[in-house]
Amino acid sequence: MSRKRTERPPRAAVITAEGLRRLQAEYDQLWKEERPRVTREVSEAAAQGDRSENAEYIYGKKRLREIDGRLEFLNRRIEELVVVAPEDRGDGRAYFGAWVELEDADGEIVEYQLVGPDEFDVEQGRISIDSPVGKAILGKETGDEVVVRRPKGDAVFEVVGVRYER
Repeated sequence: MSRKRTERPPRAAVITAEGLRRLQAEYDQLWKEERPRVTREVSEAAAQGDRSENAEYIYGKKRLREIDGRLEFLNRRIEELVVVAPEDRGDGRAYFGAWVELEDADGEIVEYQLVGPDEFDVEQGRISIDSPVGKAILGKETGDEVVVRRPKGDAVFEVVGVRYER
């Protein structure tokens, strides 16, 4: 008797409502402002004559292709994403959307929000749940030790706080 291997369904691509708003705002800005402006500039450059040596025309066409590619990507991605509201389950653990305070060996405190891969922004303190740090933090609670494997050596942190409000 052979066992048939069943494949796990792909995990849904998750995002916070705020993250989705940011992606939609980028889409709207590109579609309503940037693309019409660049299209106008390309038309003006094309009206100048010889397009083969017209840098404004060549650059403008390249920029239009970049904008169209990003619009196509955003459109597809926004349709695939599932908005998940950060939810405090009452057990003190870090789940999607949680703000987690970590203390390193030197006593330095850093704070991260666990978000989806489409909205990570390290400068804003948002890290992906798919990143090494995000994976290490998921499910941890205050007092837990977190070990993050890095090429230059493991980093050890202690979870000093978990909350779901900024």
